[in-house]
Amino acid sequence: MTHRPNVVVVTGASSGFGNLTARALAEAGHHVYAGMRATTDRNAPAVAALARFGKERGLHAAAVEMDVQDQDSVDAAIDHVMTEQGRIDVVIHNAGHMVLGPAEAFTPDQLAAVYDINVLSTQRVNRAVLPIMRRRGQGLLVWVGSSSTRGGHPPFLAPYFAAKAAMDALAESYAAEAVKFGIETTLVIPGAFPSGTNHFAHAGAPADTVRAAEYDELYGRLRSTMAETLSDIFPAGREAGEVADEIVRVVGLPQGERPFRTHVDPSRDGSEVVSIMYDRIRAEFYRRIGIDELLAPHASL
Repeated sequence: MTHRPNVVVVTGASSGFGNLTARALAEAGHHVYAGMRATTDRNAPAVAALARFGKERGLHAAAVEMDVQDQDSVDAAIDHVMTEQGRIDVVIHNAGHMVLGPAEAFTPDQLAAVYDINVLSTQRVNRAVLPIMRRRGQGLLVWVGSSSTRGGHPPFLAPYFAAKAAMDALAESYAAEAVKFGIETTLVIPGAFPSGTNHFAHAGAPADTVRAAEYDELYGRLRSTMAETLSDIFPAGREAGEVADEIVRVVGLPQGERPFRTHVDPSRDGSEVVSIMYDRIRAEFYRRIGIDELLAPHASL
């Protein structure tokens, strides 16, 4: 933990990894703004719970209205934080939504919606916050990814996994384009956590139910047992809070010491192994074309 607390904005913080992260960062002494939509409606209980949490412990944790699918809402949230704090040190790109079903049964509009909340949301937030960080010459973007990007991911989650892969690629480009402004990038890569988040419970379904049903005879049993199988290989005693703890660790590290990519994957789907080689190849390519000055100090392991 640094001597000066960071001002941190966490997106998608009404539940799951985002809520756990907001609370853990506040407990570590940071000034945390937990972005969530519908703060006076559906998420009002989450707002009240976070307020109680902060008040009871004497911590700086507060919800802020932020619909990451609406640029005006994002801009207003960032303006609110700036009015209160005068700076933003860290953004945690956590907002996301999962869908479950045969890829063919999702309409193109559904894929676009999944891409919007998982990828375009980060662009809206970056466009609001990066001018602030660039003016100050420092900042940290933490992108909460998915081991599915390079791990042995299962089927029937295609729109979500495709969006997470796009977010990963976007984060890599941002890392190189922001580093000269003193802005650091870390990708935190969770594996599949069968409990502790609402990913599976709140997963969306295909709009084309007729096509989805056409997969039932050949794939129905396999699909219905997939979640159970994922739970069976998950080690006992591990929990979703570990992701929040790793984000706290990264945020608390001195500038220049933060990892480019870090994994929290108890099931060990192979993503970390592939990513080590992938990041080394990417770093070597940067060196070959003479742009290695755009690499972070820990761009590869």
